[in-house]
Amino acid sequence: MAAAAIAVVALSSAALTIASANPALAEEGCDVDYRIVSDWGGGFQANVAITADEPIDGWEMSWEFPSGTTVSSAWNVDWSQSGTTFSGSDVGWNAAIASGETSEVFGFIGSGSADAPGTISVNGDVCDGQADPSEPPTDPTVTPTDDPTTDPPTGPVSIMPLGDSITGSPGCWRGNLWDLLVDAGHEISYVGSLSQGCPPSQADPHHEGHGGVQVTQAVANGDTRMWLEANTPDVLLMHFGTNDVWSAIPPAQILDAYTSIVEDLRELNPDAVVLVAQIIPLHPDNCAECPQRAVDLNATIPGWAAELTTERSPIVVVDQYTGFDPEVDTYDGVHPDEDGYVKIAANWFAALDGVLASASDS
Repeated sequence: MAAAAIAVVALSSAALTIASANPALAEEGCDVDYRIVSDWGGGFQANVAITADEPIDGWEMSWEFPSGTTVSSAWNVDWSQSGTTFSGSDVGWNAAIASGETSEVFGFIGSGSADAPGTISVNGDVCDGQADPSEPPTDPTVTPTDDPTTDPPTGPVSIMPLGDSITGSPGCWRGNLWDLLVDAGHEISYVGSLSQGCPPSQADPHHEGHGGVQVTQAVANGDTRMWLEANTPDVLLMHFGTNDVWSAIPPAQILDAYTSIVEDLRELNPDAVVLVAQIIPLHPDNCAECPQRAVDLNATIPGWAAELTTERSPIVVVDQYTGFDPEVDTYDGVHPDEDGYVKIAANWFAALDGVLASASDS
């Protein structure tokens, strides 16, 4: 989780030559992002995304790791490894990727070299080439309003889930929350530059959950501003700061980043509602100080929210900490499991239901 280093390798049908006598022809638009989100020396976490030119309904992926690199655990993928060859396929609910859509399909923990693998293929077609890693994945189906500061929202209420891997990958509470909101009669859409399926299959896959990212880092380098400009939401759901806590970033610095996000959002949409989480407990095996750091951050959030909230753009604090048991609700002391997803979604819903009901009455 703690992002000691971030490297991105985007492999697409461009100009890099595959070292093979007769390489398979790459399907037009074949594009895979292999992103190292955390590298702690001898071990690393990576997330993998596919951008589809033509629609994909079911995917199989393979590549060649550097010698000595192995996968120890993975999520959202049916995988195997033989020697240096890694193979993975969809698990059903994340099989479909629409034309032009980028979907972060799975993630894994590995040991050995974090260097990019070679000869990545999707459904048998080699993806060759290298794209600009500085350009984030975009969803061309989303068209921002011409002037969100003056045009009132119409249609579904747009909701942006914003955070790290607890929101994006492997975090999958978004599907549970979708079901609760739809069953309650709310008309909603999720927005964000990333797209990752999350059961049920009809749930909107869009989000801004970036694995391994610190909120302080994302604000400092302008990422959060860019995400908000691209898909300005009516409601922001923010569970962000776990990686900062892991890295011993002081609570005051984290709150400064929260403030920047709120100010940027209000500039783009003065009527936006912000739901900010007191983060779930953090109990990794290799960070003895992390549990107390999470408590310390959470203790500062209500006061921060009270100072910054306004009648036009309220900030609602959602307690995701109380009642969340890392022994039962995570698989590694950090990332939620199925039990954790249910609890996180229920807490978001308890706050969102009233917010959306008030919006529909106004």
